[in-house]
Amino acid sequence: LFLLHISTSKTSPSSFPSAGMSRSSGIPDFRSAGGLYDSLQVDELTANEAQKELIRSDPSAVFDKHLFLDNPLPCLECKRPFILGTKERKWKTTLAHRFIELLHVKTEKLTRLYQQNIDGLERQCNNLPKELVVPVHGSMDRVACELSDCQAEMDFDEFCEKIRSNIKDISGTDDSAPSFSTPIKCESCSNNTVKPTVVLFHSPLPDIFFRKIIEDLPSTDLFIVIGTSLAVGPANSLVHLVPDECLRVVVNNEPVGFRLGIDYSENATRDYFARGTCDGILLQLMEEMGWIDDIENIMHELSDSSKELLHNYLEHKRSTS
Repeated sequence: LFLLHISTSKTSPSSFPSAGMSRSSGIPDFRSAGGLYDSLQVDELTANEAQKELIRSDPSAVFDKHLFLDNPLPCLECKRPFILGTKERKWKTTLAHRFIELLHVKTEKLTRLYQQNIDGLERQCNNLPKELVVPVHGSMDRVACELSDCQAEMDFDEFCEKIRSNIKDISGTDDSAPSFSTPIKCESCSNNTVKPTVVLFHSPLPDIFFRKIIEDLPSTDLFIVIGTSLAVGPANSLVHLVPDECLRVVVNNEPVGFRLGIDYSENATRDYFARGTCDGILLQLMEEMGWIDDIENIMHELSDSSKELLHNYLEHKRSTS
């Protein structure tokens, strides 16, 4: 049903990926055991005791807008390795990213990629036009002033140099990092409020998100949900804002979105569940769509995990053919 639908000439698909899409890239996550929140060294942060106590009680507070405006250093110290790793392309795209790129290239029907991830890895997909991507929660590789009455942008490379010279490494792994942190000023308003455009807690989603869903969703007849818990609002509302006749495909290890009306019963007429890893399921789908040669040609641009999965898949295919 999915392959038939995606192959029809009238299809207008949108995609809604989250953490599962980037998992095989090797980017450390925040919430799982051993993730940033679990391993955060609060005492190493440049913060007063009240701020440290707040972060100890709720590690996510390090990315709270109110704390950032009061003291931007803990946020930047936590993000330092992610910011510099993004500049150095420490992490590469996954098969899931390349599926979205090929969906656009091969069908020319992709309406929008509503990207929940902040890693910006989709920018490595050179054939995926940036105007098709809505960074729902912002992006690590774009920088701007956080103040709503300023929002002046800063060149990402310039910002990275300031991060390298101004912000200490709380992990203690970068010998070239300064021993203490100093603020990074906005060149426009002179406040210490410059950061990646990643949406902080208690901040609204970017205006482009709300503009594009009004523009896109009424004509969307295929909505692909990739590797997300569908637990974070208001972004998760997209699954029930699409038209009633829209086919919804969930690619995930487990069923999600029950409260949003996703139907996993045998009688489901519009919802399709593809259980498995994002890379594994979408690799199978690329095989069915006849895109394996295309993905093999860019194997060197994939993350190590995705590259290994594709290599093993091709070797198995050849040994059984």
